[in-house]
Amino acid sequence: MTPRRIGALAGAVALVGALGLALWLTPDDGPEPQPVRARQYAATQACLLTDQQGVAAPGAADVWGAMQDSSAATSAKVSSLPVIGEQSVGNAVPYANTLVARKCDVLLATGTVEVQALTRIAPANPNLRFLLVGEAPAAGNVTVIPPGPQARTKVGEALTAALTSGKQ
Repeated sequence: MTPRRIGALAGAVALVGALGLALWLTPDDGPEPQPVRARQYAATQACLLTDQQGVAAPGAADVWGAMQDSSAATSAKVSSLPVIGEQSVGNAVPYANTLVARKCDVLLATGTVEVQALTRIAPANPNLRFLLVGEAPAAGNVTVIPPGPQARTKVGEALTAALTSGKQ
């Protein structure tokens, strides 16, 4: 091997070594950050009181669908709570009060017992909104929506209006 080739080979080895050292010393920031996929909720929430069948109960599925649509439009949290055990107003009232304790801004109900339970606690909670699907007396903080084919649309409109009007 000629001195010229030995010098070229040594230079190539030095260059590869320098590149390797530079790559080794370069900090690894890891993979590109992924966008946050968690949903950001507003400070308002709507809660549905149902019978023990939950959101699968007749009438409750439409109300739950309207609540989810309203949540998508307003970023409000939505949840449901079934009344377990005896289906009586006396048994349902503690469940209704649980929704108040959860700091629900709008309380909804379907089903005779659940509507009666929310009707009973509404006067003691004048700063909350109540949307009742069924038969009940309307009051300042109580909106009554008749059951039927238009209930989902009417619940959605009333709920979105209640959630966007600010914390009650």
